[in-house]
Amino acid sequence: MSKFESQIKQVNASQDVVYAKLSDLNNLSSLKEKMNDPTLQERIKGHIPEGKLEDVKKHLESLECDTDTVSMNVPPVGKMAIQIVEREPAKCVKFSSVKSPLGFTLWVQILPVTDTTSKMKLTIEANINPFMKAMLEKPLREGIDKLADMLSMIPYNMA
Repeated sequence: MSKFESQIKQVNASQDVVYAKLSDLNNLSSLKEKMNDPTLQERIKGHIPEGKLEDVKKHLESLECDTDTVSMNVPPVGKMAIQIVEREPAKCVKFSSVKSPLGFTLWVQILPVTDTTSKMKLTIEANINPFMKAMLEKPLREGIDKLADMLSMIPYNMA
């Protein structure tokens, strides 16, 4: 097993609010509509490569969510899904791949900083053979940091 950790990210919401949002994947369904909001687009501009916002929107069109599972079509791989396999109230949400070419587990750890802010760290553990690890290590490290960036920017306190 190979393990990759994100940088620790500051979040402008309390630990309880962040946990409540991330522990119910139904909350992701609102991303489809919010991606058309110019304010959100401006906020994420530096985190999505130039010209890729439309690709992100297109991927979100195939987003399907319920309380425990989220799936989306990811070309050229096809439909990918992850599900919540463990919840530790206010502290951690653990996900596992369901439909993915790469088996992995993802932890989102949330810690309080103040009553209105928190910090998070993501950890991914993937079953990668040594040959594939050499090719996938850099993209996985970059990917987990980008995911942590995106999760830290969610407007958790908005309805």
